Amino acid sequence: MKTIIKICCMLMAMTIALPVIADSFQDIALKAPDKKGGLSVMEALWQRKSVRTFSDKKLSDQMLSNLLWAANGINRPKENKRTAPTAMNKQEIKLYAATDDGTYFYNAQKNVLEALTQGDVRPVKAPVVLIIVAEFASDYANMDGGMVSQNISIFCAGNGLATVPRGSMDKSVLTKALKLGKGEILILNHPVGYEK
Repeated sequence: MKTIIKICCMLMAMTIALPVIADSFQDIALKAPDKKGGLSVMEALWQRKSVRTFSDKKLSDQMLSNLLWAANGINRPKENKRTAPTAMNKQEIKLYAATDDGTYFYNAQKNVLEALTQGDVRPVKAPVVLIIVAEFASDYANMDGGMVSQNISIFCAGNGLATVPRGSMDKSVLTKALKLGKGEILILNHPVGYEK
């Protein structure tokens, strides 16, 4: 009996000592965007270029928040209007982020990256790849996606980041990873990081 009690006590001690491994893949609450940084618009336009090689250095939490807000965040909350225009205010453009740990939906209203799927599906190995999606087909979806793309490019140029707009991507893999519905259209992807 004493032996059984000793074994039970040892097992309990071992169980208590084992580390609890939490699933780290979850929604990411973003910091409030800092709207005062970066170069002037004219300087950013002067610096804008396409870069296709990226270092492994990750973006800070603040930089990621600023990037997402600049791309397609809400700049007029009372009217729910965005930093990127859309034809006839359709607001059909959605923004997603792919990192080495998974994919996320940028919920601009809540300022949160909502976790979608685990696993690395980035079309290019950059710290983060922003993916521009049209929620529904329209005559202006590609143009509206291009507005978001330009915001990304100018923000990156003005804040020391590298990017390039890309149409090439495995659409079947991304459609599944982003949990896109019928009628949603992948438009462009933007790898973002620091130039290698």
